[in-house]
Amino acid sequence: MFDRPAPQSRLILAATALVAELCHLGWEYTHGGVPAHHLLNNPDLPAISNWWGLLVVPLLVWFLVGRIQRRAASLTQGGSHERFFTQVRLRFVAALLWGATLAIAFTLGHPAVTWIFFGAFAVGLFVHAYRAEYVLGFALGMSFTFGAVLPVLITSVIAACSFTVHLVLGAALRLTSAGTGGRRPG
Repeated sequence: MFDRPAPQSRLILAATALVAELCHLGWEYTHGGVPAHHLLNNPDLPAISNWWGLLVVPLLVWFLVGRIQRRAASLTQGGSHERFFTQVRLRFVAALLWGATLAIAFTLGHPAVTWIFFGAFAVGLFVHAYRAEYVLGFALGMSFTFGAVLPVLITSVIAACSFTVHLVLGAALRLTSAGTGGRRPG
C-alpha cells in the first residue's frame, strides 16, 4: 500500500476506513440501533453517538497516515524505508491488538480491564506511544466497541503522557550529558 504515491495511498486508506465504518454502523443500525457512549461510562456525563465515526475515523486515518509518510520521507539511508514500514506495521498491529483486547475485556466485564488500560500508560513510558501508528492502531482497536470519539480521546491522553515523559527524560539526559562536558562520567 505504501508503494503508491503518498496522496493516493492516504486516500485509499481513508476511503477504506470510511467503508469499514459504514459497514460497522450499518450493522449496528440493523441490530438494535446505533449506540451512544457516555464519557467515563458515567450516565451523568454527555453521551457521544457512534455516528461521529463517519467523520472521525476517515479523518484520523488521513491525518495519521500522512504523519507516517512524512516520517518516511525524511529517511535517507538505502533500505531504511523497508525497515521503517515493517516497524510501522508491527507497531500498528501491536497497538490494534492492545486496543481490541481492552475493548473485548470491557465488553465481557473482565476484571483485567483496569490492568489493560493502565498498562497502556505504563507501556507508553518505554515506547513512543505518541507515534501515529500506535495512536491509530489503539484507537481503531477500540472503535468497534466504543465508537470512534472515545477511543481517540483515550488514545490522545495516553499519547500526551508518553510524549511528556519522553520529552522530560530526553531533556534530563541532555542536561546530564551537558553537565559532564559531553563525556561519560567515570
